Amino acid sequence: MQNVLTLPAKGANWKNVVSLSAVHLLAIPAFFTFSWPNFAAFIIAYWVVGSLGVGLGYHRLLTHRSFKAPKWLEYTLTVLGTMAMQDSPDKWVATHRIHHAHVETENDPHSTRSGFWWAQIGWTLWGTAQDHDEKTLKKYVPDLLKDKGHELITRFYLLPNIILAALFFALGGWQMVVWGIFARTVVCWHTTWFVNSLSHIYGSRPHSTNDASTNNWFVAILTFGEGWHNNHHAFPTSARHGTQWYQFDMNWITIRIFERLGWAKNIKTIGIEPSIALEQTA
Repeated sequence: MQNVLTLPAKGANWKNVVSLSAVHLLAIPAFFTFSWPNFAAFIIAYWVVGSLGVGLGYHRLLTHRSFKAPKWLEYTLTVLGTMAMQDSPDKWVATHRIHHAHVETENDPHSTRSGFWWAQIGWTLWGTAQDHDEKTLKKYVPDLLKDKGHELITRFYLLPNIILAALFFALGGWQMVVWGIFARTVVCWHTTWFVNSLSHIYGSRPHSTNDASTNNWFVAILTFGEGWHNNHHAFPTSARHGTQWYQFDMNWITIRIFERLGWAKNIKTIGIEPSIALEQTA
């Protein structure tokens, strides 16, 4: 492990400590309330939110602009991303662009130089986490701040999950809410954070990059292709992360389906550089 960084001096982020603790606690009843309808709600929501929302919407489309989509689709994917409860779109995208611009330095929000647990969850519980100030947001996400549609989604980003919870309650009562909202959110949190932690510690490194990013098959399975992280850091704007036939990348397959439907254009693949994250800091 590399030299350990010192933690920010601002102390615990109590807003996040309380909210993350509450959701973890509310997910516990899932261990005692299994049913196939509840499990189906979990799996479907996990795919819709984790793949379409976070992987495609927040990451490959908004952060890196690896393909172009009509606004209705861009907004739809963004709304699905808000259901991951990983903060508003502007803050999530700003955090990831900062990560690429300052990977594994003192300015990286979740550097593995401070250890696995810091990169996994500690960074969300300490200091500013994703509570970026206006100056930082203007620097890293000017494209989102200027977009009225994204401004509206950001303002009401908690509402879609509330509507989804009401739907689950109507279909299966509180047990389905536990599975489809709280348990799914906890699992989606940790699998997303595995990209920050495990995919910077364990795995193969076919590309020589200025960081410790790895291709981790376990994380790739859990995140629909986001775990081919060394490929991603080598070619940040590429819409395809699983570059070999055996590297399953569901998010890339979905992009190709969108392309066939006429919903995805200007798809970037390996060789198109630099990433938008680096452009924003120029």
